Amino acid sequence: MTHFKRRDRNRARKSVIKSEYMANTGLQALMLLAVAAALSAMPARGAGLYKWTDDQGVVHYSDQMPADAMNKGSVVFDKKGRPVKKIDPALTPAQQKAKEAEEERQRAIARAQEIKTRRDTALLHSYTSEEEIEFARRRALSAIESQLKSAEEYTADLSRRQQELQKQKLAFAGKTVPNALETELAGIDAELARQATLLVQRKAELATLSAKYDDDKQRFRELRAEQQKSTGPASPQAGNAVSPPASVSNVKGASTTTK
Repeated sequence: MTHFKRRDRNRARKSVIKSEYMANTGLQALMLLAVAAALSAMPARGAGLYKWTDDQGVVHYSDQMPADAMNKGSVVFDKKGRPVKKIDPALTPAQQKAKEAEEERQRAIARAQEIKTRRDTALLHSYTSEEEIEFARRRALSAIESQLKSAEEYTADLSRRQQELQKQKLAFAGKTVPNALETELAGIDAELARQATLLVQRKAELATLSAKYDDDKQRFRELRAEQQKSTGPASPQAGNAVSPPASVSNVKGASTTTK
């Protein structure tokens, strides 16, 4: 009987200890939750430190930025004093304008570089040698030269007709000049003026086109040189196309194979 009483007392004691442990554990959990809630409700300034300079050049350190110093720029430090963020000061109107101008200048440079890159790519895709560029130049210039020659011949014909009509007009000295004669002379004068303007435009186009092919040839030469520098010595075909020897090109069915 005594043995059973002792066992019941031990069980009761263990039950009380367990209840106290559970109560303490619950209390600790509640305390942790309360601490977490309090930390989350703390203002952001508790996370670090601000460094800023006032109008007199005095450096300040504080856990929050004054309202009148928001636009002056600052450095944010963590709790260990390590800089984690830099806030630039607000730009003045003049500085903002200068910034926008610089950004526009950089965009213009980027656009120019893009155009240059496209032109270089097209140049290398269009020609394999300087001789091909020269051939394209002669073909393009010949078309304008042909137009110039036709315009000059037409102008010469108009000038001869103008002289004939002017002689006819002089023959009517003291008499009424026929309206048809005056009308034709006026038309020739207008057409000669138009042809003169056209000739000037065609000659300008001729000079511009010739300069363009000069630039293309020079740039093609530069691009080939850059390619040779980046890839090492190249075969003769890489710079200027070289025709095969007559002894090979004239033999029917001749071929060269590199193994």
